[in-house]
Amino acid sequence: ATIIVIGIGIFLSTISASLGLFWVIGLCFGFILQKSRFCFTASMRDPALTGSTTITRAVLIAFAVTSIGFTAIKYGAFSKGLPIPGQSYVVPVSFATAAGAFMFGIGMVIAGGCASGTLMRVGEGFSMQVLSLFFFVVGSLWGAHDFGWWKLHFILKGKAVFLPDVFGWIGGIVVQLLIIGCLYIAADKWENRKQDA
Repeated sequence: ATIIVIGIGIFLSTISASLGLFWVIGLCFGFILQKSRFCFTASMRDPALTGSTTITRAVLIAFAVTSIGFTAIKYGAFSKGLPIPGQSYVVPVSFATAAGAFMFGIGMVIAGGCASGTLMRVGEGFSMQVLSLFFFVVGSLWGAHDFGWWKLHFILKGKAVFLPDVFGWIGGIVVQLLIIGCLYIAADKWENRKQDA
């Protein structure tokens, strides 16, 4: 298997250096994902089932680190008068947000994992997860097909919230990190309480 993986990497590098790099990054990402058992579903499921909040806290740390990184990137563009990267993706909070979260949550529970967990288990050879991945793709295509209707009837009727517009750039990141910090403390206390019980 190792020889095949290296051979594919070399072959892709002959086509394009970027393809070879993507292959290596993908392999590294998959290896880390599989060894860490990192899964957003598990971060919500484990506290209720086992009382463990290890993955929950890992997700919160990831949110904190990426929040700082993305804020730096966005503020860098803003301070130079350039368009803020990703600003067009700040969409209004509406009924569609709640409906989508509810349906996605049900799907994650039925599938036994989120997108990262599903990909990880497909790589491990779980046949049920191959079926989940297939319907994940079908659902994504269906969602893309119907997105215009949802946008017209629900999303555009909501209110977009961009924290730097409300609290300023420093205030926005501080508020976000405070919320993440409070959730981290709550997760830690939850695990300690479950272990003491």
